[in-house]
Amino acid sequence: MKKRITILGSTGSIGTQSLDVCRVLGYEIEALTAHKSIDLLEKQAREFTPRHVVVTDKNAYSELKQRLSDTNVNVMFGEEAVCDVAALKENDIVLNSLSGMRGLLPTLSAIRAGKDVALANKETLVAGGKLVMQTARSNNVNIYPVDSEHSAIFQCLQGNKRSQVSRLILTASGGPFRGYTRQMLENVTKEQALKHPNWSMGAKITIDSSTLMNKGLEFIEAMWLFDCKPEDIQVVVHKQSIIHSAVEFQDGAIIAQLGSPDMRVPIQYALTYPERFVSPAAKLDLLKCKELTFEEPDMQVFTPLADCIEAVKRGGLYPCIVNGANEEAVALFLADKIRYTDIFDGIRYVLDTIPYSDYSTEDEVIAADKQARECLRKRFGL
Repeated sequence: MKKRITILGSTGSIGTQSLDVCRVLGYEIEALTAHKSIDLLEKQAREFTPRHVVVTDKNAYSELKQRLSDTNVNVMFGEEAVCDVAALKENDIVLNSLSGMRGLLPTLSAIRAGKDVALANKETLVAGGKLVMQTARSNNVNIYPVDSEHSAIFQCLQGNKRSQVSRLILTASGGPFRGYTRQMLENVTKEQALKHPNWSMGAKITIDSSTLMNKGLEFIEAMWLFDCKPEDIQVVVHKQSIIHSAVEFQDGAIIAQLGSPDMRVPIQYALTYPERFVSPAAKLDLLKCKELTFEEPDMQVFTPLADCIEAVKRGGLYPCIVNGANEEAVALFLADKIRYTDIFDGIRYVLDTIPYSDYSTEDEVIAADKQARECLRKRFGL
């Protein structure tokens, strides 16, 4: 069945690969959103002819509106417009590939409109998982994981009973600094941190992968997606990125999902579930997989992973707080305002400084995120 898709964050890495998938499947695009990458957004709009495009940068909005004046595409502006297109009645599914906390409100908007969500924006569940999952259940909405690790677990669970699951096994590549000591990390440069050994991703998620913060965020996301406890999840470093994650059942059987490190596989499965179709992704040749290795993550050195696990065990708004602190720290690092290891120290400082509180609304989540960012900047005198 052909579907109508809205893609939030269409000019990013996941967004562009999602359009590769939609092109092959022949899916229609209802709306596209971006911040200000108007050259690429214009090209996408002309190829896929969505009814709407949204930009969140005012100058970009004015220019794009002029550029697309010869088309029937409705050009919109602002974060509120992103939420509006996420809730369009014509949507069959909304793919959220926005980066960071900006993805929370559009996710809730789509869910409240009764639209299924293909979720690549892990911060939505990290910061507001309780609210998001409660809202999804009350609106009878499905959330399909797009992250390769959560998609792998989702696939491994098909045809099996959740009650028979012993644990979830999240694999991590270990990033470019696997095996480094804390002292070695002191001199890491931005250019080094932006070179991931296996995956091609956006800047923020690449930095998160290098600190293992990304695996911490995925740990929290997995708890919400699969309704499990922290002790039911194991993180394993698997540097080849061939096994994308696995599930261990109570009889001792482990079912894993293998594949090339190509995000178009999990993207397509989220959009076509429960069906499978020919994919534009590269196929995995097992004969070229000379070895598959596994080791424990070093959480004494890569403390963001440990901090995420501690935050989710504490509960309340602590996952939101560590996420906000990390987002702010990564932005400052990319802007050359703090050092690489300041990301590690800043997250811990914020976790230790802000007292416990709980939430039931998105306003409380947004306020906690703001508090975490302000606390992080204060730590570095910014």
